[in-house]
Amino acid sequence: MLIHRHDAEADEAAWRAFVTAQGFGHLVAAGRDRTVPVVVPTQYLLDGGQVWLHLAAANPILGALAENATAVLSVAGDWAYIRAAWKAVGEEDPRLGIPTTYYAAVQLTGPVAVLDDPDEVAAVLRRQLGALEPGADVADPTVHGPKLRAIRALRLDIEEVRAKKKYGGNVDDAHRAAIAERLVERGGPGDAAALTHVRRR
Repeated sequence: MLIHRHDAEADEAAWRAFVTAQGFGHLVAAGRDRTVPVVVPTQYLLDGGQVWLHLAAANPILGALAENATAVLSVAGDWAYIRAAWKAVGEEDPRLGIPTTYYAAVQLTGPVAVLDDPDEVAAVLRRQLGALEPGADVADPTVHGPKLRAIRALRLDIEEVRAKKKYGGNVDDAHRAAIAERLVERGGPGDAAALTHVRRR
């Protein structure tokens, strides 16, 4: 992922809040000598310096992780298309604007431990349920018995964080204000989230 200096997100609290709020990303494992990496869309839980998730035991990413335990959890969201004309203010010609997309993205890299013991799998499921369904009346995962053997729990230990917030950090306040106004007017999917980031910049 290309990260220009003006797009870098150095605030740990900010990128953590974004990753936690998204809750869904892509786990990517290169394995060894593969033509392409294995990419798995997945729910996850960020907890301190670790990411927790669970997958079916038949998931192909487990083979790639057995070859090479390092993986990347890629999370992207809060995106909005910025029309070409929106990037013109004052006497600037709106026909000369260059369209772009505003978005946030975080990549968390580190070794992944695969847990297959049913008690360990149940513990990870409890952890996820506690965060995703706090207070819900759900059965303890251990009641599923043999079904737990069809699941693998994964723990990614974060060793590297690459975080990007592309929301007009390369333009002046006047241009960001113009785009913010148009995001408010359009009010489409993703516009409210993008607007928050634009104003924060």
